[in-house]
Amino acid sequence: MRVVIVTESFPPDVNGVAHCALQTARHLVDRGHALLVVAPATAAGHGPDALAPCPVVRVPSLPLPGYPQVRVALPSRRVATAITEHRADIVHLASPFILGVRGMAAAARLGVPAVAVYQTDLAGYARTYVGAGEATAWRRIRSVHAAADRTLAPSSAALHDLEAHGVPRVRLWPRGVDTVRFRPEHRDEALRRELAPNGELIVGYVGRLAPEKQVELLAGACGLEGVRVVIVGDGPSETSLREALPGAVFLGRRTGDELARIFASLDVFAHTGPFETFCQTVQEAMASGVPVVAPAAGGPLDLVAHGRTGLLVPPRDEAAVRDAVGALAADPALRAAYGAAGRATVEGRTWAAVGDQLIDHYTDVLSARTVVAA
Repeated sequence: MRVVIVTESFPPDVNGVAHCALQTARHLVDRGHALLVVAPATAAGHGPDALAPCPVVRVPSLPLPGYPQVRVALPSRRVATAITEHRADIVHLASPFILGVRGMAAAARLGVPAVAVYQTDLAGYARTYVGAGEATAWRRIRSVHAAADRTLAPSSAALHDLEAHGVPRVRLWPRGVDTVRFRPEHRDEALRRELAPNGELIVGYVGRLAPEKQVELLAGACGLEGVRVVIVGDGPSETSLREALPGAVFLGRRTGDELARIFASLDVFAHTGPFETFCQTVQEAMASGVPVVAPAAGGPLDLVAHGRTGLLVPPRDEAAVRDAVGALAADPALRAAYGAAGRATVEGRTWAAVGDQLIDHYTDVLSARTVVAA
């Protein structure tokens, strides 16, 4: 089939939306489908998209005020033109908010079915950044997704939230993980000595450094004797986090095989953000054989089996994060058992497997349109 992915973010951006869009694009091309991606222009302009397996149409964009790593697409006719010229059978809207809204409108005007992939907890972001606006965010989410033929939620918690707020035609579609790149065998003792020269237990966080991620909740873990906290990522909160997390090592943004080596070299992975619709880094830690500490909210509820692959803690509870890390730090056998169970849990969650599930969703939507037309 002929598919257009309209995404709010795409590599070289580093975030969950961009990563999922890229993996989806690769799988669709591998399965022989004709694909086009529409995405905001990067800060570097319209250079070649080296990672993309297909043509990419870039739409003019501006940096988000206060968060220049995030680009916001400007109004443009390129979205409708791209869908028309590609002769799309279906439009895939990745985390539709601004560019995706234009993609939805264009698809509706052209009579092309659309599948909307819910990936960002905009209501949670509204609470975090402005202290209000949650109801407004849900109204926008509902209006955008109600126009789609099908909305795909990445976790059972996200599916429940969408249905509770009146979004129709919601189905579950999880995310895959690269179990070849992320694996326990990449553990690097030289890297561990570099990060923890006194043999400390290494607790890692990987992700954006932004207010909604609440990385400051690792402050208690920083105070544990014999523990070294390692932070991977960048973002607007980096300066304040360096003050809030004394003794932590900040590595900046890391990707690819280097990131896989870091994951496998951790003793514990700790995620702190309570607004994750999925939480891909939890899966990557599990694939790396690393036990997980995460909030009992959102995506991690589907991913972490409490007491088997890691520990779920109350959201926004610094003491609970500290105590969970401390419990794992004190018990090497428990860490090994959780890590092995985590790896076994995700081995079947390949991008190929979930990519085929996505194609099944496309097929269902197209079949339903055909029935209605008949």
